[in-house]
Amino acid sequence: MMIPDLAIDSHYYWIAGGVLVALLIARRVPVLGTLVSVLLWVGVAGALIVLMGRGAMLEPYLGRYAAMLRMDGQSVVGETVRIRMSADGHFWARVRIGDVERRMLIDSGATVTALSTTTAAAAGITPRDGIVPVLLTTANGTIRAQTATVPELRFGTIVARDLSVVVSPAFGGIDVLGMNFLSRLQSWRVEAGTLVMVPHHPQKVADDA
Repeated sequence: MMIPDLAIDSHYYWIAGGVLVALLIARRVPVLGTLVSVLLWVGVAGALIVLMGRGAMLEPYLGRYAAMLRMDGQSVVGETVRIRMSADGHFWARVRIGDVERRMLIDSGATVTALSTTTAAAAGITPRDGIVPVLLTTANGTIRAQTATVPELRFGTIVARDLSVVVSPAFGGIDVLGMNFLSRLQSWRVEAGTLVMVPHHPQKVADDA
């Protein structure tokens, strides 16, 4: 299972520093004030769009706003669900588990679907210890996890019932859709930076999907 590195890129600090310098120059040179103000507003708008897209994976509330603005790149076309590759190079699905909505990383390198302890608790899913300890190999080393079953997971036209998952606090705030989910689909493929998923039995799309 691969857990992505969510560290903030250092060049954002350089951008912030540049903005401060521009503000100081604008105050000392009135002629440039208007031009700098316009450029700053454009920059702020662009930064908000980027942060809404990238930050949605870090903060569930941002994910909700990104979904409302249709910035998460998820759509239903006919019977298929299509998800555009995000700025971080991954595919993120807006998923509903019971009454809980989460953004989940789609990872074909993960054998099994994984939930954070926060998501499991919010969805009313109780993990349990198996007879044999569950040990997972991640980018951060080997971790111990519990197992559970998700009664229903859905997004777009796709519904997965009684889906086996692993739960561990080591996942932090990341939830992952693994191969045990993808193998239930009729097919899935990547076309020009878009993940296309075709279910065996397409479901009616919910009003809030």
